[in-house]
Amino acid sequence: MSHETLAISLFLLFVGLTLILTVRASRQTKDATDFYAGGRSFSAAQNGLAIGGDYMSAASFLGIAGIIALSGYDGFLYSIGFLVAWLVALLLVAELMRNSGKFTMADVLAFRMSPQPVRTAAGISTITVSIFYLLAQMVGAGALVALLFGLTGEAAKALTIVGVGILMIVYVVVGGMKGTTWVQIVKAVLLMGGAALITLLVLGKYGFNLSSLLSEAAQQSGKGDAFLEPGLKYGTEAQGLAGKLDLISLGLALVLGTAGLPHILIRFYTVPTARDARKSVLWGIGIIGVFYLLTLVLGFGAAALVGSKEIAESNAAGNTAAPLLAEKIGELIFGDVGGTILLAFIAAVAFATILAVVAGLTLASSSSVAHDLYAHVIRKGQATEKEEVRVAKISAFVIGAVSIVLGIFAQKLNVAFLVALAFAVAASGNLPAILYSLFWKKFNTAGAVSAIYGGLGSAVLLVVFSPVVSGKVGPDGKSLSLFPEGVDFHWFPLENPGLVSIPLGFLFGYLGTVLSKEYRADKYTEMEVRSLTGIGAEKATPH
Repeated sequence: MSHETLAISLFLLFVGLTLILTVRASRQTKDATDFYAGGRSFSAAQNGLAIGGDYMSAASFLGIAGIIALSGYDGFLYSIGFLVAWLVALLLVAELMRNSGKFTMADVLAFRMSPQPVRTAAGISTITVSIFYLLAQMVGAGALVALLFGLTGEAAKALTIVGVGILMIVYVVVGGMKGTTWVQIVKAVLLMGGAALITLLVLGKYGFNLSSLLSEAAQQSGKGDAFLEPGLKYGTEAQGLAGKLDLISLGLALVLGTAGLPHILIRFYTVPTARDARKSVLWGIGIIGVFYLLTLVLGFGAAALVGSKEIAESNAAGNTAAPLLAEKIGELIFGDVGGTILLAFIAAVAFATILAVVAGLTLASSSSVAHDLYAHVIRKGQATEKEEVRVAKISAFVIGAVSIVLGIFAQKLNVAFLVALAFAVAASGNLPAILYSLFWKKFNTAGAVSAIYGGLGSAVLLVVFSPVVSGKVGPDGKSLSLFPEGVDFHWFPLENPGLVSIPLGFLFGYLGTVLSKEYRADKYTEMEVRSLTGIGAEKATPH
């Protein structure tokens, strides 16, 4: 059996299993609380696994392994940033969000402010961040299929992206939060198992001597000891000051972005108590922490056993490093059949990863469209729960279609890098509004709207005029940007806008607040009590 046939068989097995779970979950989805928050019925451990499944995306598995394999030490900065970010979510956001809101991020922001402008801003921000993140998963899907079947045609990749998009829509529309959560739990177990297996095989190959692995990786990379030192990708002498600033910008975006990601924030609503929300984050940190340590071995193992040159030839952004490593280590230890089986298994796990994450993202954005924009802005709080859920399902179709189209055009970009952009947008718009709302008693409607639109707008604007979109050319003269070579309209030197857009988000929020005379002391007091105790969080939708 060829690895293509085996991979398809494993993939179809996973899809079949998750579709069964989704259909079963749909039978238990009776109202809006079930659809949006899974009936708040998941334990801390289950939600922790789902958080891990939601967070360990194609960027984590494919993108980070690829960046480490191509850039060595500098690539591991993504792993560190993604993990440290959870401390911000744990200490500042998780428990307070669970107590203050009901279904979406906007529930917290709109509690003590004019609901319509705030919910509109939060809904737009949620959709923008989700689409950036969805883009990364779609790119990962295209890269995987190209590797598995040896395809080079854009049409084949496009068909894959369409297939992934259709499946994610089914998960959300049929299963809601319950179905999506079980898909994420199954995927988290598979991903941890697959990554741990490859890690053990690679370490076993080098006698569990990490130094031997790193030395071999440095030698095979063609870059020598520089591969194990900082400055190969970020902050290089050739990049000058812009490179150093880009590194700081990336770090800021990664560390602060998680606490502003809509699909992560809504996970805190799926547990029965604030204590469970806090414990689920601890579970998530444990799972995610172990996984990111494994990416170190996956990345350097790919460089050592496959070689940076072969990885770059397979996929210029390095997105196929982990599957190639699985194939190589399988062949070395178990022969050709072993290589085929391991490649097929890791490819199927990566597909599972993509499906689980895109389902969570689609659910977050469609929930925001239905609950925030439709129910509270268009219908001014008069929509029934049945109408809300119907609109959420329609929204899932639309958002899925948009992400499919955009994913087809972004195949050249590294998926971890794309997710870093989503983090920057989330940290620039959502995080300032959330932190101000929870901790600043004078914060008001004008401040919330200014923070979201100002941070979101500046982040997106700077990305559009950055080397990500135009003007970045590789050593071979080919474009590494979204636009082809010869098109260059960038004037912002940094690839990640976080260093500029995150402070701007906080500044806009501050200016909007102090320039407005609105101040509702009673509502802040009520929200403070609710956020710290959870009193009233179950019964009322904030207005």
